[in-house]
Amino acid sequence: MFYSIQELVEQVKDYPSVGELMITTEMELTDRTREEIIALMERNLEVMENSIEEGIQGVTSVTKITGGDAKRMNDYIESGKFMSGETILTAVRNGIAVNEVNAKMGLVCATPTAGSAGVLPGVLMAAREKLNLSHEEQLDFLFTAGAFGLVMANNASISGAEGGCQAEVGSASAMSAAALVAANGGTPEMASHALAITLKNVMGLICDPVAGLVEVPCVKRNAMGASQAFISADMALAGIRSVIPPDEVVEAMYKVGRAMPQVFKETAEGGVATTPTGLRLQRQVFGNPEKATV
Repeated sequence: MFYSIQELVEQVKDYPSVGELMITTEMELTDRTREEIIALMERNLEVMENSIEEGIQGVTSVTKITGGDAKRMNDYIESGKFMSGETILTAVRNGIAVNEVNAKMGLVCATPTAGSAGVLPGVLMAAREKLNLSHEEQLDFLFTAGAFGLVMANNASISGAEGGCQAEVGSASAMSAAALVAANGGTPEMASHALAITLKNVMGLICDPVAGLVEVPCVKRNAMGASQAFISADMALAGIRSVIPPDEVVEAMYKVGRAMPQVFKETAEGGVATTPTGLRLQRQVFGNPEKATV
């Protein structure tokens, strides 16, 4: 068992990959067999694939506030008129797709939460195309992300209600960046620096869901988180290191989350949730609750 990123980097020297270290850790923590753990991850992968496919077709949330953006992005990619790279935009499209399915109460895989469920699948499926990842390599990607996510969950937070959106989309983006580095042949240490670079970029990101729903601004934050993962991974693969050690960055995120005012932690009492439009949408969905007067 590893309790820090540094311990993860040290312990993985005895394993073929970070993913394999994570499988062993899961076996120790859950008493499940290797076969059972892999079967569960295969189910997660299946759900991720299905949610992306469904979202790209075009879905609308229960509230009708969000929907259809994954299809719009897919059409834009197919037009060939985009300015940024196709791989990153594919990850963006995928991330939107998953969160739009979540907003319509569809089935998604929380990675690490439902509110941030689009980032990791979005990155993985885009990387699968770019790197021609095999089924086994895709599973290793997910286990690798899980290993880095475990450290953040234990030493900081993955909950928006506890640490703001930096803890949800931020953690998802950092997990994705680390796994992406590993999938592209980078070292575990490089992966750890991709995580740190990502977290520093989203440090202090608040959780301000309009009407308290995981739609606005969550869907688009997943898209941006997916794109951030690719940029951080490329920076780390280029040999760029975080001046602040990864474990210290995780600790800093934890402290920022603790210091963050409660109105910025999933309460819908701050940020874009209290803009005139945000309050109008809240009344539109729920009538005229007390929070609409905040």
